[in-house]
Amino acid sequence: MKDTIQHKEAEARMRTGAITAQGFLGDDPRPVAEIVEADEGEFRRLGLVFEIVAAELERLRDAGEGGLGEPVTVDGKWLVQTGDARGRLPCPYGDGIHHKNSIWVRRVDSGEALVYSDLSIHLLKEHHFLQGRGSGFRLEPHAIKRVLGL
Repeated sequence: MKDTIQHKEAEARMRTGAITAQGFLGDDPRPVAEIVEADEGEFRRLGLVFEIVAAELERLRDAGEGGLGEPVTVDGKWLVQTGDARGRLPCPYGDGIHHKNSIWVRRVDSGEALVYSDLSIHLLKEHHFLQGRGSGFRLEPHAIKRVLGL
């Protein structure tokens, strides 16, 4: 688990209205350090590796960008659609500024989907933060496993 002081400082910036109108915590009452610790444990139980998941999310994003906003089929398994918004978003941990976008990935066979952004990928890869429960960009470990097939 990352340094708790770093989590506490970032947590203030994750609240509703600090960086985004919705924030990063959803309706999750847990402290950020506890969210990260629980998600790291779930990743271990599911056999997921943060760097591999991030690389697959990036690969699907890159493939989806070829659709110029329209859904594209990737590897016959996923429909991927990317959308851009004006602006950039800072990481709440203070280590970068990221393109403001959204990526939607839906499995063709099950219909199950993930929604994420460039900032989501960064938070997952660098901070093991998948956002709080109820957040619009929360990446649930079980959903990652099912949708990506990892």
